[in-house]
Amino acid sequence: MHVIRLTASGLRRFDSASIDPAPGLNLITGDNGAGKTSLLEALHLMAYGRSFRGRVRDGLVRTGAEAVEVFVEWREGAEARHRRAGLRHTGQTWVGRLDGQNVSQLGELCAALAVVSFEPGSHALVTGGGEPRRRFVDWGLFHVEPGFLPLWRRYARALKQRNALLKSGAGGPQLDAWDHELVETGEPMTRHRQHYLEQLQTRLLAVAGDLVPALGASSIEFQPGWRSSELSLADALLLARDRDRGVGYTTVGPHRADWRIDYAGHPHRESLSRGQAKLSALSALLAQAEDYAQRRGEWPIVALDDLASELDRNHQRRVLQRLVGSGAQVFVTGTESPSALTELEVAPTWFHVEHGLIQLR
Repeated sequence: MHVIRLTASGLRRFDSASIDPAPGLNLITGDNGAGKTSLLEALHLMAYGRSFRGRVRDGLVRTGAEAVEVFVEWREGAEARHRRAGLRHTGQTWVGRLDGQNVSQLGELCAALAVVSFEPGSHALVTGGGEPRRRFVDWGLFHVEPGFLPLWRRYARALKQRNALLKSGAGGPQLDAWDHELVETGEPMTRHRQHYLEQLQTRLLAVAGDLVPALGASSIEFQPGWRSSELSLADALLLARDRDRGVGYTTVGPHRADWRIDYAGHPHRESLSRGQAKLSALSALLAQAEDYAQRRGEWPIVALDDLASELDRNHQRRVLQRLVGSGAQVFVTGTESPSALTELEVAPTWFHVEHGLIQLR
């Protein structure tokens, strides 16, 4: 999979911007605040429905603009199938098109374009709360397990209805119906998640062994969101019902699932430095990209924001060697070319951002 055109308007500092990236390594440089990261945000928005800096309404739309508009053309598959997608997002409402057809759900766009992003906040995948880790697993499953997205949507709808009933103080029979739906969708969702992480562990062991060998062997521990070794999901929901009524929301279930990476030399993550947490998160993201490539027969697009400030020269070289050798399309941003590029026999396609303009070097 590789992008052949990326166009955006109303995006942070850009009135309009457009690049035609190459299939391999693409370098985007510029001073701090010039807008180079915004180009990766545009890709991320199309692939995730949000910026990696947060929600669309939190500054992604250029001041004075009504909306941010992103258009992406790409090729995918052995047949190099030509695809295109467009998204207009005001921060409150959105309109999207995929291959010339209107889309009714943002997930249709997100499932079409696969982008794996590493950026300064990615360490939250290891050190933050459970939400980014659930998104990580679900992103992988959206793309490699066709039956997962319908289950996820059904579960989300049932959870919303159950929470509304809990807040209203509704009686047991109504809650029973939504408990049944949560069980019917939540248990297979959990099996998908557990199986995905089990398969990912082998790849993570190899990638982490290359990037953070000092931490020792890595393993993934999955936490499904209730004490599944002791209770079925149906029993867990029933036992938690009085507590749920008291707080007004559902306290157990797959929406509370989590996972963590443990290392032989640093169990339970508490002793990881910020640098180690970044490398651990990057290891997980690269393992996920490799898993996608193995299952789909092509690599997702890989976006690395501000690589030189996030990784030292040695780790830059290891990451870039791994990716350049894969044939993946890679985007790297920075104030200047990463020093590790001088050690690699590859000439990137180089874009420079200055004064709201993008020039090809």
